[in-house]
Parts: sequence; structure tokens; C-alpha cells
Amino acid sequence: MIQPFVWEVEMDLDVFVTAGLGDSSYLLVSGREALIVDPQRDAWRLHQAADQRGATVRAVLETHVHNDYVSGAHEIRSSTGAQILAPAKGRYEFPHRPVDEGDELLLSALRLVAMATPGHTYEHVSYLVFEGDAAEPAAVFTGGSLLVGSAGRPDLLGPAHTDELTRAQYDSLRRLAELPATARVLPTHGAGSFCVAAMPTTRRTSTIEEEQRDNALLTAPDFAEFSTELRGELMAYPRYYRHMAPINRHGAPVLGRVPDLPALTAPDLAQRLGGEVWVVDGRDRDAFAAAHIPGSVNIELNSGFASYVGWMLPFDAPLVLVLPEPHDTTRAEAVTQLIRIGWTRITGYLDGGIDAWTGGGYEVRSYPTVGVGELCDATLAGPPPYVLDVRQELERAWGTVPGSRQTFLADLPEQLADLPYDRPVWVICSNGHRAAIAASLLDRAGIEARLIGEGGVGEWRQRCAAALTAAR
Repeated sequence: MIQPFVWEVEMDLDVFVTAGLGDSSYLLVSGREALIVDPQRDAWRLHQAADQRGATVRAVLETHVHNDYVSGAHEIRSSTGAQILAPAKGRYEFPHRPVDEGDELLLSALRLVAMATPGHTYEHVSYLVFEGDAAEPAAVFTGGSLLVGSAGRPDLLGPAHTDELTRAQYDSLRRLAELPATARVLPTHGAGSFCVAAMPTTRRTSTIEEEQRDNALLTAPDFAEFSTELRGELMAYPRYYRHMAPINRHGAPVLGRVPDLPALTAPDLAQRLGGEVWVVDGRDRDAFAAAHIPGSVNIELNSGFASYVGWMLPFDAPLVLVLPEPHDTTRAEAVTQLIRIGWTRITGYLDGGIDAWTGGGYEVRSYPTVGVGELCDATLAGPPPYVLDVRQELERAWGTVPGSRQTFLADLPEQLADLPYDRPVWVICSNGHRAAIAASLLDRAGIEARLIGEGGVGEWRQRCAAALTAAR
């Protein structure tokens, strides 16, 4: 949480950053009243913050139909009775107050005015914040429109809509750029979000003046250069995204808290293997490589855990978790991340972890982890090892391991049959995280994996490229 901003009237703003999804939710308090903007599914943390300030949440504001997470608007309404305000063109299927250009909301000493800003999506709305009787806004909640150093990408609705949304984003950003220079820019998407177009800065908020000066999308002289800048560095985005808009339009079921997760014994889990249940192991890559349940997938429990579960597994497939210690903490973290992306079929977690599995006499698998140096040595010694680079296509422009196979991690399950089954496959990415997921998929398929768990292609180029050139 970022410290509250200082305003001219009685008003506080807290920013709640969900790092793994790269998004921010906002709690705006004026007097004894509060509203929340673009809450995540676990929105009770924002409600609790309002209670601590002695404020009653009057409204939840949605800037657009979210494609990267399940909205927590219904959690807030269920616990507070707050009204949900959402874009009139969003085709929502639940009771709400539809808003469009010029619609207003009063919050104690504040006045919020909707501003239509299509581009990231068609229905997108930003919210101008006016203090008292001020003629000019002090801030603007920009959602997925104007971001810090970037803007919301225009391609999430599919290629048929990208050109039209690019033009709309161009027009919307130029409207926003005409706001007062001192107005605070309060976006939802930011660093770490796959909803961004050009790579944003790590700052979560800025001002119109800072964006006019530093944002290449605002300094672009014409639409052609804007379009190139907006669409020139679009990365692949998680496959679970396609399921978020339908959930958010319909309205997600109210949870009220982080759901409990049943503990499963090793025999319980053994009985479930071989069916549709996926075993997701959240331990670090070295621990997983040393001993893991056959067929399990290694997705480390860090801030990006849920994004990669949603990317690599069939959406909402039943899964069992193998967690790092301490289980009480990691269990809550894993479930919280998963409910943010709409996962409902979390069968349980392995009580006692991998030790309980091995202690029960059940089979484990393993594969070696190596460093960039070992790959360099193997390349120099010859014959050249088979190297699988699982980074995104855009990253390959920054350099590759010569002779390596380029297959993005998300595409790997459909291409496993194209890999060799008669020799080791060395798996590499930029830092070992995605390579660890890929290595576990290879092991699951019966392919001999060697995980480059430390370093990545950049380090390989620094340490090994010159040696290879000299050797030739």
C-alpha cells in the first residue's frame, strides 16, 4: 500500500497494488464516506481499510470489463451495500448504475465525473475527481486507458477489433492529455500487467504533466507513430484472460473470505492421480527438480503464480497443490491468487508436502539443474547440446543461444512431440522461472530435461558468446 496523497480538502487515497497481476485498486475517502475503484476479487482488504478509517463505502467504480482478473465489486456490495457504477456499454448482467460521459457521483466533499475513454476496451470509462467547487479535476482514475509511461493494449478483444480500438485509444489519450498538468493520473494497470502495451515504468501513479513529458504515446507526433509505439511491443498474454470478461459481466459469486483448502494425505492424492486432476507444485525449482510427484507441474509460488497456472493449465481444471513451508502462509497465498483469476476447483493441498509423499513410499522423479556455465562448457566440448529457449518472441530480438529451438512456454504443450526423446533437452529462459515450468512439462512427457535454473540467455551471451567465437 502506498502512502495517502495530500489533497486540498478532507480526502485520502490509498493504492492497493496486486503485484503478480500488475494492477492497482484504489480506496478514496472523503469525510466519513468512501468509494473503491477497480477492486480485485479479495476486496475485503479494501473494505477493512475503510473500516479502519471510520468510513462507509458508498460506491464501487469499475472502469471497464476486466480481462485479467475477477472483479471484487460484488464482495464490496455484499458486505457494505455499496452501489456498483460500471460503464453503460459494458453489457453487465447484474444490477448496477450504468455510467457514461458526463455522469456524476457525489462523495462527501468530492464530485466524480465519468469520461468516456474507449481504446483498451470499447466501454472503457475514466473518472475525473473534483475537490469541492473546483472547476478543474485534481485527479483522474484512468483504468486501462492512460498508464504511467504507457497505455492499455488494444488487442485483447481480438484482431478484428484492434485497429478500431487503436484509433479510439489515440483519441482518448489526447483528451486525457488536455487535463490540467497537475492532475494526478491513477491507472489500474501498471508494471507487471499483461494488459499494458509499451513497457511501463515501475511507478504506479503520475501526473498529466509527467505523462506529457515522458510518455512516448503522448509525444508521438501523429497517429501512425502512435500506432507503431502502441502495438510494436505487444507481448503474449495469459490464456485465462478469455474467461474473465464473461465472469465479470455475469458477476462473480460472493466468497466473503479466502476459502478453506482441504488437507489431503498422500494416499488420498495417490488415488486421484491419473484422472483430470493436475498437481501443481509451488516449491522452488531446485527442490522440485530434486524430488517431485510424477506428472506434477512446477509453478513457483511467487507473485506471478496464478498468472502461470492460468496460462499453462486448462481453465479451472481441478488441481491439488504441493506447497513450500510454512503451509499455513503459503496455502492462503496460493488460494488468494487463484481466486483472483476465477479458479474454483482447488481440490486441496498435500498435507506434509513432499516429505509425506516420499515417507509413504510413493514414487518420485527428478532431473538435474545446471547453470549457464555448464551449458557453455557443454557447447565448447561438443557436440552442441539441444537447447530449448522458452522466452516470448519479442525477447528473442535481444539475443539468443545460437542453434537453440525457440518455443514460447505457453506453446510448449502442443509441441512436445517435436522435441527429442533420445537425448537431454537443456531448458533456458531469462532467469530460470519459465524454464522451470517448461522442464517440469518435459519431465511429465518423459523427455530428459536439464534445467538451467540460474541465469538465462542474457548471462549466456555475456559469459559464453566470446568463448565460442574464439573457439571457432
